[in-house]
Amino acid sequence: MWLAFYNQQAVGDVLMLTSGSISDDHVVTKSNGDVTLIKDRTNDSVVALNLFNISKTLEIAGNGLVALSQEQADSVNGLIQAAGFDVTVAFDNSPKFVVGYVEECVAHQDSDHLSITQTRVSEDEVLQIVCGARNIAKGQHVLVAKPGAVMPSGAIIWAGALRGVESLGMICSTRELGLAYLEDLPGIWELRPQFEAGTSLKDVVAAY
Repeated sequence: MWLAFYNQQAVGDVLMLTSGSISDDHVVTKSNGDVTLIKDRTNDSVVALNLFNISKTLEIAGNGLVALSQEQADSVNGLIQAAGFDVTVAFDNSPKFVVGYVEECVAHQDSDHLSITQTRVSEDEVLQIVCGARNIAKGQHVLVAKPGAVMPSGAIIWAGALRGVESLGMICSTRELGLAYLEDLPGIWELRPQFEAGTSLKDVVAAY
């Protein structure tokens, strides 16, 4: 899954694509024409692409994280391949901040404060998420940032691991979401049970 960012005023006419994080000392770059490819030298994986002078080809609406249509994605892939890179990017524009239902919550065996949850985020998707909030518990309705979510701080949520346990997202507080004006309590945001798993954050906020 790839994310696209654009900020002409701050960065210039560059469409920035990313599929994960990378340490500065692992970065290897290669440029052909207006396309720069960024790889992780430890495993040769492509983690980012920068497409310069993108407005010659595409009209990008928005600032920051942008949602590209399928037609725009096809154009982006055409530019990448025309530059000689054998890379295909795909975008998922589905909501990344959604209601989750905590179906299971157990203590992390290698931590005195982490819990391992199985959290349903749709009718057919359950994510394992490691959570450090003291108030996390089975049976709660919570707000989940799925992999690919961009937090108000600018941080991107990627799949990862905490203390050796896979974690596929983040269970959020109102403060982390910039929504302390709705409720300002410590720990994760315990939602009303009226919200079904998969309900978007936009719809939750509208109902408060």
